[in-house]
Amino acid sequence: MVEVPEPHTGWTFLTSHARVLAAIAQDPTTRIRDIAARCRLTERAVQKIISDLETDGYLTHTREGRSNTYRIPQGTLLRHPAEQGLSVAELLKMLANHDDRRHDYVDGAARALQEEDTGR
Repeated sequence: MVEVPEPHTGWTFLTSHARVLAAIAQDPTTRIRDIAARCRLTERAVQKIISDLETDGYLTHTREGRSNTYRIPQGTLLRHPAEQGLSVAELLKMLANHDDRRHDYVDGAARALQEEDTGR
């Protein structure tokens, strides 16, 4: 059964396109279903975003059996004039660093809770 994404109201700092691209950067062989779950989008929305990214040269894919392997071309630049000269790679690196720190924090918090439970 496919899980429906939680509704969200208001605005966010990162677009759905940035979220999808970051998910692909983390795992180039990830499935659309997994991207949708991670980004809290529908699979249809993810398919449309991937199509947008491929059309504009931010993403390519190769078919391997029944799955895809995605590639983010080197040297692609962010689109908005305010980010002129900044690369997609720089944005993805920043997002990856954030994810690493968040996972470190969550792992540390889980260890601390486990130690409390065991009385250490």
